[in-house]
Amino acid sequence: MGEKKYIVQNKKAYHDYFVEDTYEAGIQLFGTEVKSIRNGNVNLKDAYCKIENGEIFASGIHISPYEKGNIFNREPLREKKLLMHKKEIRRLFGLIGQQGYTLVPLSLYFSNSHVKVNLGLCKGKKLYDKRDDMAKRQNERDIDRVTKDRAR
Repeated sequence: MGEKKYIVQNKKAYHDYFVEDTYEAGIQLFGTEVKSIRNGNVNLKDAYCKIENGEIFASGIHISPYEKGNIFNREPLREKKLLMHKKEIRRLFGLIGQQGYTLVPLSLYFSNSHVKVNLGLCKGKKLYDKRDDMAKRQNERDIDRVTKDRAR
């Protein structure tokens, strides 16, 4: 297993969804896209995945055009094909067919020299769930602050 070097993480996904399970997939990219990703010019904020004809595609992954590229630069928001085994794709297709589940790219990282995507099988949060999470985080910060003050 190669070392993982994270490029970008989708923090909005953890705010908007409950992540039930995670999967690793390869991503089909062109040379200038990989160079742009190495520079950190990628955004996963509004990304999602869909399954069509037994293949899985990621939409909304914004990879900025490579500055030193020319005619080889690609459309920044084009659909990118994800590389997974057919058995896994069929299993995911059955799971996202259930009510409320969706596939969301959680992070991009390098595994050796390959760009990989960490996909999350997610269920949408309601507004009150988001409020509960914010309240819990605020309480933890308050407790940490008080215990840090007492330690002095």
